[in-house]
Amino acid sequence: MKNKKSVYLPIKGMSCASCVRSVEKALSKLPGVEDVSVNLSSEKAVLSYDEKSSFLKDMVKAIEEVGYGVHLQSFSFQLDENIVKEKNSFLIKSLEKIPGVIEVRVSSERIVELTYLETLLDLNKLERVLKESGYSPVFPIEKVEDVLIKAKKLEERLLYKRFLLALGLTIPLFVISLPHMGIDIFKFLGISHNIMPLIPYLSFIFATPVQLYAGLPFYERGINGFKTKTPNMDSLIIMGTSAAYIYSVGITFSPFITSLFNFQIPSYMHVLYYEVSATIITLALLGKYLESIAKGRASRAIKYLLSLSPKIASVLRNSEEMKIPVDEVLVNDIVVVHPGERIPVDGIVLDGYSAVDESMVTGESIPVDKKTGDEVISGTINKTGNFKFRAQRVGKETFLSQVIRLVEEAQGSKAPIQALADKITVYFIPVVIIIALITFLVWLIAGPSPSFLYALSATIAVLIIACPCALGLATPTGIMVGTGEAAKRGILIRKGEALQNMEEIDTIVFDKTGTITEGVPRVTDVITLNGISKEEFLTLVGSVEKLSEHPLAKSIVGYVEDLGLSFISPEEFEAVPGKGITAKVHGHNVLIGNEVFFKDQEIEIKDRSELDRLYREGKTVVLVSLNREVKGLIAQADTLKEGARETISILEKKGLKVFLITGDNTATARAIGEKIGIADVLAQILPQDKAKVISKLQKEGRKVAMVGDGINDAPALVQADIGIALGTGTDIAIESGDITLIKGDPKKIITVINISKGTMNTIRQNLFWAFIYNITLIPIAAGVLYPFFKVLMNPIFAAIAMSLSSVSVVGNSLRLQYRKFKE
Repeated sequence: MKNKKSVYLPIKGMSCASCVRSVEKALSKLPGVEDVSVNLSSEKAVLSYDEKSSFLKDMVKAIEEVGYGVHLQSFSFQLDENIVKEKNSFLIKSLEKIPGVIEVRVSSERIVELTYLETLLDLNKLERVLKESGYSPVFPIEKVEDVLIKAKKLEERLLYKRFLLALGLTIPLFVISLPHMGIDIFKFLGISHNIMPLIPYLSFIFATPVQLYAGLPFYERGINGFKTKTPNMDSLIIMGTSAAYIYSVGITFSPFITSLFNFQIPSYMHVLYYEVSATIITLALLGKYLESIAKGRASRAIKYLLSLSPKIASVLRNSEEMKIPVDEVLVNDIVVVHPGERIPVDGIVLDGYSAVDESMVTGESIPVDKKTGDEVISGTINKTGNFKFRAQRVGKETFLSQVIRLVEEAQGSKAPIQALADKITVYFIPVVIIIALITFLVWLIAGPSPSFLYALSATIAVLIIACPCALGLATPTGIMVGTGEAAKRGILIRKGEALQNMEEIDTIVFDKTGTITEGVPRVTDVITLNGISKEEFLTLVGSVEKLSEHPLAKSIVGYVEDLGLSFISPEEFEAVPGKGITAKVHGHNVLIGNEVFFKDQEIEIKDRSELDRLYREGKTVVLVSLNREVKGLIAQADTLKEGARETISILEKKGLKVFLITGDNTATARAIGEKIGIADVLAQILPQDKAKVISKLQKEGRKVAMVGDGINDAPALVQADIGIALGTGTDIAIESGDITLIKGDPKKIITVINISKGTMNTIRQNLFWAFIYNITLIPIAAGVLYPFFKVLMNPIFAAIAMSLSSVSVVGNSLRLQYRKFKE
């Protein structure tokens, strides 16, 4: 498709699988739309479309027409009063053409208000359009707070307030309803029974705010489900609770009804169900609140990534160093970076040298030496020297921005994971509604007099039994207990759906650095040559390296200190950037550095056997010479994590395919793979390509889990069916992963798999029992036994059956607490 574009739309108002289908269906009908993927968990829609056929405004309108919305942002600025009207008109047309702008409005006071989609709009381009058109905004154009995060916080606060109100009213409502259940609570409390006639009216007072205010979100979404012909769980909630509430209101005010219509309501119908409707709404609000919190965490990963980019950059303008906002850095600007600062944009070093910590974007722990001609990456940290570089990629083109885009793409494109209850509800809800309607009509037409009351009673019984309380508890209670047991074992599960997906995993991809290995350089080998003792050798090397700021030097100094050796003050010291050190100790010339440095100094390495062996093992080697004679080698490497090899062995015994992925060269990667017991090694994989590797495995039909700990792992963690982040890694990896191992112990992956299987088995049992109650008792509630026994089910038995189903579901879930999930 020519002119193919993609866009991310943050959707608001979705609550279940039916909502997802409504949004996808509405967007798919738009001309030019090729692909639509709506993710319920991240609440995003990802569209591929032909921009000549479909426009952003059409997409927003289509979503709003089916009862949902798009999170949009807006800001205002004032036009220069000297600008003529013709230019104002031209400006509006220019602004409307900027991708991401939804609407432009100009008031008589020269105030321009723009409504736009943050995920698409380039604010720098907007400002350029204004300046090129001859306008000078009086108000500064600033990036506003992420409206999506703000909206989620507001939603959480409102849900929490509604829940507290519902809980506060439901508890006393339940207490005063106990006498109707045969429990004389007033006698127990020593309260006069004269209060009994007031109970219906007190119950009405307590239940009405719960039903009409606390339950308002369910009414909005449930009614919308009917409007779009895709009834959802909220639709069933409002049907069941409304039936119980309206029925109870009718009974409460029955004296007025009977006097008005001159008929007597059967005594068995004088049972109130206020507490049933209020309890269901209270539990449902609690579930929605917890769900909202879980969904709100999805955006934190992006927010953390954005925080890695510094706000201010030092650039040379007119031969003077000045600080400007990072957004104003232009391609070919000369940027100055001082020790300890983050690199603001991508570029090429022009002057100076340093060691740069790139672990935040590459995942590799050893800082990289930078000299003239080397590339530097935005978001990385300058550890030592000063240097200047020429900006090559700025704004949304930087490496860090691309990582952010990849995370967004993975979040939006991943297929929605639907809970088992939602999948079954797609068919269950319409069937229940049809049965309830048929029940009412049959009793109304063929029932005994008064047929209306019989019809109403039977219909209410059906709706009460079919109320989604047990069905709604089946999955979340299992997940709640399962995730609780995981937390006790040092495992945090961010999304309940992860437990379901983990059970289906058949492939696990491990990142190397910080996941299989410790993630920090350690001295692994000390080899002395030509007659020098190990103690003398390390004292000499440690004394020189103590003056160096290079991370590899610090590792060696720490190793020498741990041995308890003392240091000698060098007489001379000079660091050679990117190569090594020259020094003089007790009159001896000492050289410490890499092989390139020794070749430059024309120092011959006579015996390469040990050096080549260390290279084959994938280690970083420091060579040491004394008076131009090689005296020894010090090798450093990332050491394997304890229990890593055992974990790989157990995973393979369970039938899982295990891959190792790393940016290291092939020799180093294979060496690590052999040590850990992984045959399938994917080496020299660039950070931005890791998600592509995961996608490729998924296209082969695999269910993939990715295990990582660095920012470069974030897109892959999100792309994978399950992202497993190590708690010892960066925050972004933890936020991007579905599961976090707090202590970074890879053996916990085995525990996760066992908990997943145990939890999912429990959920299936829960769903079975929930439906057994419904399938068995719905026909009875509808009155199929009436021809034989002349008895219609009292709605109280429907409420009892519903309670029993809920108790069985919760009780079954609690059994998980007594299971042992061995590693």
